[in-house]
Amino acid sequence: MTISTENTPASENPDSPELSPTTLGESVSEATDWWQQPTTQEWLIQKPIEILLTIIVALVMHWLARRGIDKLARRNINARFKAPRLPGKLGRRPNAPEEIPPHVAAMNRAHEDRRKARIRTLAAVGKSAAGILIWAWAVLAMLQTVNINVGPIIASAGVIGLAIGFGAQSLVKDFLSGIFMLLEDQYGVGDTVDLGEGIVGDVEDISLRLTTLRDIDGTVWYVRNGEILRVGNLSDDFSIARLQVPVGLSNDSEEAWNVILDSVNRGVEEERIREGVIEEPVMNGVTDFQPDHISYRISVKTLPGRQWEVQRFLQARVLNDMREAGITTPYPHGIGGISRENYDV
Repeated sequence: MTISTENTPASENPDSPELSPTTLGESVSEATDWWQQPTTQEWLIQKPIEILLTIIVALVMHWLARRGIDKLARRNINARFKAPRLPGKLGRRPNAPEEIPPHVAAMNRAHEDRRKARIRTLAAVGKSAAGILIWAWAVLAMLQTVNINVGPIIASAGVIGLAIGFGAQSLVKDFLSGIFMLLEDQYGVGDTVDLGEGIVGDVEDISLRLTTLRDIDGTVWYVRNGEILRVGNLSDDFSIARLQVPVGLSNDSEEAWNVILDSVNRGVEEERIREGVIEEPVMNGVTDFQPDHISYRISVKTLPGRQWEVQRFLQARVLNDMREAGITTPYPHGIGGISRENYDV
């Protein structure tokens, strides 16, 4: 016969530990003493709260910095340049709004787009710099909270930074070049630039270290700022569409001059390119004299980045007008060195 001991009191069960009121009181007293010790209070309550407050302050400061930079950038982007009011002309009210020519309005829009792109780039760099500074301070503050002396860390960071500066001079060079490039506004997002060695394209992104651009074939180039020794901005302020028209020596030079200039003058009035042309075309004259041809140069001032569009359109128009007028191009590059009627045999 088996007797169950499940309901036997702890005091009557020989296998169970004896928990007297004295033992329980001592355990509670020890736990209370441990909890009330200054070290325990400091590491379990005070320091975690300080670290949490540091993180919260850093998050708030980072948010405020980003918000402030964005607000300042939006304010500058939305700002409008107001030209000084000029006295009214004869027969016109002084306060009447003046009509702005289409090419001037287009040029103003191009300048405005460039200004906005530069502000956005500077804002992005500013937010990155603010985030680095704020969180570097937060890390140092948290290290101080846990009683880690940050003095040697800062000193060693200076030594390490000096060593890195010697060992990674190209990286430092990239950052310094990027800073001066942004401050001097050498080029911005959307500009067409020539960085040398055949790298020509539209700038898609700018950082303190890299310039990213896409060329005419769609290839994306990542160029370190420190490696850019010279840069040609093909879309800054205005551009020049240059036409080089070869004419065979069998043609009358004055007649060819008049045909080419008249063709270009009529071409720039076409709706397709009229808005992109700033000034009237300029005939620079004969710029090359060869045994089989002479070459006329025409310059057309255009909006930034519109020179190639204007150049392609005018070249096709000039060629068609020359054919209609019987002006031949040099053999064998054109329609031949002989006149058109010799083809009808």
